[in-house]
Amino acid sequence: MTEKKLIAPSLLAADFSNLAQQIRCVELGGADWIHCDIMDGKFVPNITFGPLVVEAVRKITKLPIDTHLMIKNPDQLIKNFVDAGSNYITVHQEEVIHLNRTINWIKELGANAGVSINPSTPVSSLIEILEFVDLVLVMSVNPGFGGQKFIQSSLKKIEELSKIRKEKGYNFLIEVDGGIDKKNIKSISDAGCNVFVAGSSIFGKDNITAAAMELKNFIKK
Repeated sequence: MTEKKLIAPSLLAADFSNLAQQIRCVELGGADWIHCDIMDGKFVPNITFGPLVVEAVRKITKLPIDTHLMIKNPDQLIKNFVDAGSNYITVHQEEVIHLNRTINWIKELGANAGVSINPSTPVSSLIEILEFVDLVLVMSVNPGFGGQKFIQSSLKKIEELSKIRKEKGYNFLIEVDGGIDKKNIKSISDAGCNVFVAGSSIFGKDNITAAAMELKNFIKK
């Protein structure tokens, strides 16, 4: 499981006036998941979309939908996003008070459960939950906006998580989101990343299909 290398294009950078075609393009480029960044303007300084858009995405694609909740009080909306068709639900360690309970609830609802940490949050804050999660999302930029530069210290976090996973025999996937492009994706992969969230480096290109394919080729090497 942990040897998987998956590309998850982020709809945060997509053209929503032409969403179905944009998703088709990344599918043709070999995308493995579709990543949905949910922001409420409170946990992060931006507002994106809610369950209705995820439901629409579910009708467009058969790929797993990877939903990242960058919102206050995510427990109130988790069921809505699962019902909308999310296969993965990721909540933030910084926001959820009873993290073990929330992770278990996501699983009880039938989705895979993930936990995310911001750039200033250490991996050590996750030690007690790593045994129970399906995914750990390392934010390699400060969440809220697309197109930011990759924070290099994130590589140490990925390596640390990879080491813990191996030593403990855990099976969580390591996902990285923020500033991933063809210049750094190989080093991120080598550090132990499994799932690569890419927004502007795919949807910001003239040929979306080719951009997705190019990133996928880098992690295959």
